[in-house]
Amino acid sequence: MKGQIIMSQKELDKVKLITQVEEGKLSVEDCANLLNVRERQIYRMLTRYRAEGDLGLIHRLRGRKSNRGYSKEVKQKAISLYRSKYSDYGATLFGEKLLEYHKMQLSHETLRLWMREQAITTSMRKKRPHRKKRERRGGFGELLQFDGSTHDWFEGRGPSCCLLHAIDDATNRVFLRFSVSENSAESMQMMWEYVNQFGAPRHIYTDRGSVFYAENQLTDFTRAMQELGCRAIYAKTPQAKGRVERGNRTFQDRLVKAMRENNISRIGEANKFLSERFICMHNEKFSLNTDAPDVHYEVKEYDLKNIFCYKTDRHIRNDYTITLDGVYIQLLKGEVPLPCPRQIVQVHKWLDNTLHILHHEHELSYKVLEAKPSPSKRLPIKPRKDHPWKIKNHRMVERKSWSHGATA
Repeated sequence: MKGQIIMSQKELDKVKLITQVEEGKLSVEDCANLLNVRERQIYRMLTRYRAEGDLGLIHRLRGRKSNRGYSKEVKQKAISLYRSKYSDYGATLFGEKLLEYHKMQLSHETLRLWMREQAITTSMRKKRPHRKKRERRGGFGELLQFDGSTHDWFEGRGPSCCLLHAIDDATNRVFLRFSVSENSAESMQMMWEYVNQFGAPRHIYTDRGSVFYAENQLTDFTRAMQELGCRAIYAKTPQAKGRVERGNRTFQDRLVKAMRENNISRIGEANKFLSERFICMHNEKFSLNTDAPDVHYEVKEYDLKNIFCYKTDRHIRNDYTITLDGVYIQLLKGEVPLPCPRQIVQVHKWLDNTLHILHHEHELSYKVLEAKPSPSKRLPIKPRKDHPWKIKNHRMVERKSWSHGATA
């Protein structure tokens, strides 16, 4: 529509960073690193931004097919050859064989991309360990280290609990919350509060605990962060995330004493003390690089309650029921038409323990059943007297009786 600019989330992010470069809050080098492009590309963006405004940052190829793209026939032929003859080849060697034997000149990076799209895995070169000391990130929200510390925080005045601790790598600003334990629900609740206040960080650095890491799948916490655009990085040793580990040791000294002075012995009281007093005082004393640019992702358009939740897929049975944790749930007719049996619905369990069942982003009505639904009883079908089966059986009986009489 005339007068309106439709932009993707990635393009909105470009506008935010380019604006900060134009205002002098962010350097061209740092902006290039955040957008993962070269510096000369940032200068081109600045030129278009100054001439056309936000419209200049929209991709020029939107709605147009690339002139350098390969046809579907070429792609299908290459994948077919790989599956039939070169299934154990890497992308580089496969590209050489295509040129040598089939006269097809294709970049090995293009082939690798096609193979990944087809879920074809190839051997990857093992990266060498990085030994250089890592420098701090340049922007507030570029990297957030996250950890939980279980400790006798109330010194015997109350039960042992866990301090969830997030610290920004560039500015040393912390965000804290007490919980019963380091579990998924409490961790997601804390990040929900953080994201509401600051926005979503670009990277989150955690250990390999079960809340954050699982083999060959995403945990609910990591899945929620990825939906906000945040990439998870996993540390292999405590020393790798030393900043948050040293912070835990600091809080086990300073925070314990501060709560002792204020006679705090319950989690609710402790969280109120953190939000109203301690976090502000600690950040004012220990934060660094206070003029660092804010590079958090904007989250105004996201439905956070359907992101920070537990999600699972369930197949619909023939009687329009699904099962969840041994409980049968009956799907009901409503404004949204019911999906067919054997289709998949997504069950969202919010952090307030309410269930929401969605199909194609439409919420379905349901009722939790107290017991397993009984199978429907079918009436016995009695064939007619003149049914072909009955006539055939009657004739067989007559033949048997006749044959026995003739033998006698």
